[in-house]
Amino acid sequence: MTSTETSRGLDLFREGDFPFYTLTFVRDLPPAELLTRMRVDPETLALRDAAGLSDDLGDDLFDDEEPVVTSGVDGSWAWAWEQGGMHGLDERMLKGVSAGTEAVVLHYNEKPMHWFKYAVGGEVVVDFHTLQAIEPTGQDPARLADIMRPLGLVPGEVAPLHSVLALAENAFDIRLRRLDEVDDERWSGRLLPLPE
Repeated sequence: MTSTETSRGLDLFREGDFPFYTLTFVRDLPPAELLTRMRVDPETLALRDAAGLSDDLGDDLFDDEEPVVTSGVDGSWAWAWEQGGMHGLDERMLKGVSAGTEAVVLHYNEKPMHWFKYAVGGEVVVDFHTLQAIEPTGQDPARLADIMRPLGLVPGEVAPLHSVLALAENAFDIRLRRLDEVDDERWSGRLLPLPE
């Protein structure tokens, strides 16, 4: 499937105007448990609709120290979306969220750069970013090579636009439906600052 065809799992991020985000996907975990593992402030953890999110946490949506995170489920993956933070990329955080399961983290910023991390059972298996030619690292950096290569994700080469999104879709069947297609209320809260 090419990026011009419809119904891609992460088209929201190909087509939308999101200059910065971090998405954490964890297999077979309830959204509230995912946020708890990400160290959400328990006093802020609640089911909220869009208006409630804006009322309760709107001033902090793009805070990078204590980012607001929303979550939901799509297919077999729970997802957590930080609009202003990068907590999902922290290896200590990733170790906790992937314990007993697997996790995929996608980060994007306006440099432009995508960052991809895949962890299983608390260990980072594949880790790379696209700021320059990709150089996968991790416990098994070649684990996804057969899926990455056809997408242009080749070590030593510059990654094509949106190839990291295609990797998440093709390797893990990750998707995130448009927000108007999901239930009105989603678990959300403010993440505690990362430990020093």
